[in-house]
Amino acid sequence: MITKEIQDFLKEQKLGYVATVSSDNVPNLSPKGTIIGLDEKHLIFAEIRSPNTIANLKINPKLEINVVDPIIRKGYRFKGDAQIITYGDEFEKITSEYKKSGIKSKINAIVKIQVSDVEEVTSPLYDLGFSEEEIKQKWKKIFLDR
Repeated sequence: MITKEIQDFLKEQKLGYVATVSSDNVPNLSPKGTIIGLDEKHLIFAEIRSPNTIANLKINPKLEINVVDPIIRKGYRFKGDAQIITYGDEFEKITSEYKKSGIKSKINAIVKIQVSDVEEVTSPLYDLGFSEEEIKQKWKKIFLDR
């Protein structure tokens, strides 16, 4: 399900968005810069400053994660159920790997997602016949002209 190609994509992209729902059915969308493909069935992210995300997941573990390359306008949507890990060997091992990768912030929890569905996300511009290179050039120009 989470192929090597997807895992490599997640390593390149430094920002994704996690959607949860509160106890009163209010959506919560939170940016995450630590999303990793752990293996073929699991994603993880470090909870650094997301108390609403954690509170929502304690009530309802279902979530959706979107990670999209902002230049080529392609990415992935992941759906699944989250497990919050705050102590133990798995927490220590994963936290240690994040620290080795340069994360300096305190990690309060690791959120491990059992992924049930992966879908590719693409811009509607592809439907109109634009190539990846054309879309890339368009967005590079927009970002560079800021």
